[in-house]
Amino acid sequence: MTDYLIVGLGNPGAEHAGQRHNVGYACINRLARRHAIQLSSSRLASSGEGKIGAADVLLVRPRTFVNGSGRAVAPLLKSHGLQLSQLIVIYDELDLPEGRIRLRPSGGAGGHNGLKSIIEATGGGDFGRVRVGIGRPLLNGVPSWDPEAVMRYVLAQPPRAGREALEAAIEQACDAVEAVTAEGWERAMNRFNSA
Repeated sequence: MTDYLIVGLGNPGAEHAGQRHNVGYACINRLARRHAIQLSSSRLASSGEGKIGAADVLLVRPRTFVNGSGRAVAPLLKSHGLQLSQLIVIYDELDLPEGRIRLRPSGGAGGHNGLKSIIEATGGGDFGRVRVGIGRPLLNGVPSWDPEAVMRYVLAQPPRAGREALEAAIEQACDAVEAVTAEGWERAMNRFNSA
């Protein structure tokens, strides 16, 4: 019996590896390595079952591109007989400073198309999130909400300092997922949201 479906959002294909939008994928890869979980590919997702501590988990990287993530997530929830509350989604967050992470047990899409897709496909937002901060792009030194600038930014590889910040955040996000599966959301949030 699976306790948690843990999904990292990103875009498939080697050309997207290392982009800011793919930090969710990077977290799944790291968790798979840490816990010796083998990922294998199907049409809609790369996934693998295993254990994180005492919890039985299914690690998932949707292969649908970020904006279609729900198409991969909803069928997996159904086929494993899981509730939305057993879903944890790891994704990039523009409105968090680069390298910071935040945990939430439920919520809305917050403008993230991957979350929007999952909420539409599953019928609700009552699933946990691990948000990995990538910061906003700056135009003339000011944070930008311009859709073109945002798209270029999330699909770009960060410079070295940014890569190091994200690398540390990916480690921390994996620690946070392990804490959620071991101790529950409240204790994990007390630990990781205060940083």
